[in-house]
Amino acid sequence: MGAAIAQVLIRQLDDQVVEALKARARVQGLSLEQSLRDLLTDAARHGTSGLRDELARLRATTPAAGRHLDVAALIREDRDGR
Repeated sequence: MGAAIAQVLIRQLDDQVVEALKARARVQGLSLEQSLRDLLTDAARHGTSGLRDELARLRATTPAAGRHLDVAALIREDRDGR
């Protein structure tokens, strides 16, 4: 007996979300459908650990200065420069 093949319909997705998902699929060289299939399969297999790993990978690509910005100092500097 083979595995059952299911279909899922997701309604009322924000257009910006769909465009971001399409862009993600293009970067991966995949169709939107295949990209979403892979994303959902990975999420089901790994739970939130896959998401945590992805966030950690993205965080590692952020320059150190970007992670420790003193926003108040930047605002003061901008005000003082006017």
